[in-house]
Amino acid sequence: MDSFMAAAWGAAFSGMSAVCDKLRNAHHLRRLYSAPVSMINHLRNLSPLLCAPLLAASLLAGCAGVRPATQAAAPLPAGGDASALTVIAEVALKRGDCRAAAEAYAHAAAVAADVQLARRATQVAMACEHLPAAWAAASRWRALAPADREADALYAAVALKLYHTTEARTAIRDFWYAEEQANSAGAAGIRPAQPDASAGNGAAPAPAPAAPRAAQRTAKSMTELTALLLEQSDAPAVLLAMSGAVEPTANSPETLTLLGELALAAYDGQRAQGYAQQALQRDPKDPAALRVLARAYVVRGDAPQAVATARQAKAHDATRGGFELAEVLASLDRNEEAHQELEHLRSSGAPAAEIERRLALLAFASGDLKEARQRFTELLSSGQGNETAQLYLADIAARDGDPEGAIAAYRRLYDSSVALSARSRAASLLLDRSARTEALALLDDYAADHPEDELDLIRAKARLLADHGESDTGLALLATALERHPQHPSIEYDRAVILEQAGQVHESVEALEHMLSERPDDPTLLNALGYTLADHTLELGHAEGLIRRALAVMPDNPAALDSLGWVHFRAGDAQGAISTLEHAYSLGHDAEIAAHWGEALWVSGQRGEARRVWAAALAREPDSKPLKATLKRFLPGAQ
Repeated sequence: MDSFMAAAWGAAFSGMSAVCDKLRNAHHLRRLYSAPVSMINHLRNLSPLLCAPLLAASLLAGCAGVRPATQAAAPLPAGGDASALTVIAEVALKRGDCRAAAEAYAHAAAVAADVQLARRATQVAMACEHLPAAWAAASRWRALAPADREADALYAAVALKLYHTTEARTAIRDFWYAEEQANSAGAAGIRPAQPDASAGNGAAPAPAPAAPRAAQRTAKSMTELTALLLEQSDAPAVLLAMSGAVEPTANSPETLTLLGELALAAYDGQRAQGYAQQALQRDPKDPAALRVLARAYVVRGDAPQAVATARQAKAHDATRGGFELAEVLASLDRNEEAHQELEHLRSSGAPAAEIERRLALLAFASGDLKEARQRFTELLSSGQGNETAQLYLADIAARDGDPEGAIAAYRRLYDSSVALSARSRAASLLLDRSARTEALALLDDYAADHPEDELDLIRAKARLLADHGESDTGLALLATALERHPQHPSIEYDRAVILEQAGQVHESVEALEHMLSERPDDPTLLNALGYTLADHTLELGHAEGLIRRALAVMPDNPAALDSLGWVHFRAGDAQGAISTLEHAYSLGHDAEIAAHWGEALWVSGQRGEARRVWAAALAREPDSKPLKATLKRFLPGAQ
């Protein structure tokens, strides 16, 4: 499932998290770095505190064109003149040399005791996706302004992107302390105290309990900070840093529920359950905590408790709770019951457009494209649909074997809010027809008008080319991107993916091992390397150890569970792999997991059950290449 469809479906029915669907990775090489997070539900626009630097960063990115500068960057002044460095940086921005701009600004910040210069240097480096420069600038900014919450927030964001979780935790703790102090003082009408900078960044004392309204304001700020951090890193890393900073003194239902949602996003159902239960001890009717608890039970495989908890939420709020119950039922693959619950909500006066939207998503996810097309079309006809509904209709045309109709539908979205998804999918269809020039022009034309999306566009193009037999060209694009965005984990990860895809397995393994040497506890990398070794029957004992380390951090991640089942299968234990693969599929509903599960069933002699698993997965994802490859091996006449 590609990142857009996964995010859209996860937002409505995955039952995994009310925070994000960040961890919906493609299972071929576990692309947890491959897409920006899609925030949903209560994570709204960032407050001015966190929004301003990001807005400035996006504007700065707009100054930097996607094409490399035609002339060499000017050498940096030997003496470290901050004014001269700033001029060089601005000139570099204007000519589109983002790397030179980021490095010049970071150098200027390092030699001048200027808070605003360090702030701008951080913004430019983050906009340019230049992580070494961003880390240097953010560190300088925070050193110059140790009580600045904005500095804490962006320092933590860069730290997490580099997987410096200890440093991120310290900055989050300082942000949390400052928010608690400011809101508690505001509630009492007194000036907040500042942390003692001389005591060091990690020495902030535990905040005193705030009044209820102050605690709510603090929780809102922490929610906004969490949204920012999830834009820069994966949920397991954010949970590791956030929980270490906040958990010891968290005492409001809002903060505990936030931690629970984050635990769900990180695929840790047990921790999510614990946070939700603590929140409910403080407020037994808290709807957000009940939602987290229901979904935690889904993740942990306790369907009766999940449904019972969702029904309890419905008893407190018939409409919101009813939608939650439908989501829980859908996530448990009880689609007919979910459908009935949504129809029942219609009779009770719930918003009709929301019911139709959810019914359309339910039909699409279950593979009933006829019903999905009808419902999305009706939404658009009634004026209740949006560009996402149009994108679904285009996808349905593509799935139905109508590439001309799909391309025409995507074309209507080329300048919409889903333009990059529409253009990428149209480009893929055009590449299928060998219309290479037209396909790549779709992305290049968009890049000319949206230079802020430079990195996403390069990576999308590299993956498209690799998927259509041009791995060398894709790798060359990524090599150029790494020159402009040094040490960027997303680019390095995509490179490993394409190397494996191109059959350069040992080179892919070396690339992942190199990344792990710099991020030794990153569960995404642990799982990716473990799965790659297992899939090629290499060092199976080592592979299993890596996967189990990943599962220690994200115990309910379907990709990692799939990896564990697959390494058992590769080791000759097909029967022992079945239950793990079945559980993985129940959580992720990914076609590649179904391919693995069915293969384990087939080899174990359960061929009828294997056919059933494959058929159900094919209805959900008829274009899945891994599933089709498996069917071709075992049922060559069935496709």
